[in-house]
Amino acid sequence: MSWDKETKAFGYYLKIERSLSENSILAYGQDIHKLADFMEKNFPEISPKEVQLYHLRQFVKVLAELSISEFSQARIISGIKAFFKFMMYEDKISENPSLLLEAPKLTRTLPDTLSYSEIEQLFEAIPLGEPEGHRNRAILEMLYSSGLRVSELTNLKISHYYEDIGFLRILGKGNKERLVPIGKSAAKYLAIYLKEVRAHQVIAAGHEDYVFLNRRGKKLSRVMVFLIIKKAVEKAGLGKKVSPHTFRHSFATHLVEGGADLRAVQEMLGHESITTTEIYTHLDRDYLRQVLNEFLPGKA
Repeated sequence: MSWDKETKAFGYYLKIERSLSENSILAYGQDIHKLADFMEKNFPEISPKEVQLYHLRQFVKVLAELSISEFSQARIISGIKAFFKFMMYEDKISENPSLLLEAPKLTRTLPDTLSYSEIEQLFEAIPLGEPEGHRNRAILEMLYSSGLRVSELTNLKISHYYEDIGFLRILGKGNKERLVPIGKSAAKYLAIYLKEVRAHQVIAAGHEDYVFLNRRGKKLSRVMVFLIIKKAVEKAGLGKKVSPHTFRHSFATHLVEGGADLRAVQEMLGHESITTTEIYTHLDRDYLRQVLNEFLPGKA
């Protein structure tokens, strides 16, 4: 039983039975390849079905010694646990060696967000007079007003936009669908892009239904979205790191700060668990503590 064979079988299982995205499958595969490389180097006689908790703990010890972040360690361990669950599911092993494998305790950090004024600065930094201006403005507006993940934005289809009711049908993680409202400003710039820009493009075969296209008429890439944001940040002079996810965090933060129901925010973000969404309830308290520390040192 080779590591390569079992890793491929695991990937097939994640795709067919778990319906995970290509990015998630790739990440899981990379985690198992790390373990396989370690085992083949240090315990070459041990096959995947013979791995014990001792071997896994030695692997985790090496990860820590390599100064890999706690977050990355936890993600790799999560991948390993998923792999051995798969091995159990397929009756390839009778005991799961990863059951007692502990991940490092993570310090829960609040996500970076943008203020309302910073959001406006970024919007205004998009030059509407340039060929891709209205497309880029629509992209930033939608990332913020609907809290989309970058992959959800690039995979968005025209047939999934219900303009009459102002909703988007989003295919999220694990191919789970959800309906997300689109803000008035985002809908305005999306309409301009679709009717006045995209309608005049030559569209590549197979890309007719994708909303956002590049100059060649093909679906916009994730990398291009990052570059669009980077350029806007530089032009706005914000002096901070901003990613597509920053817009998503800002969307959720502003909703919670405005008094939105947490379950509604969970639904719009597509979070499987409410505990993931609950991180945004701590933002106001942390801001108050920051103010208290600033004006009353040592009193908080």
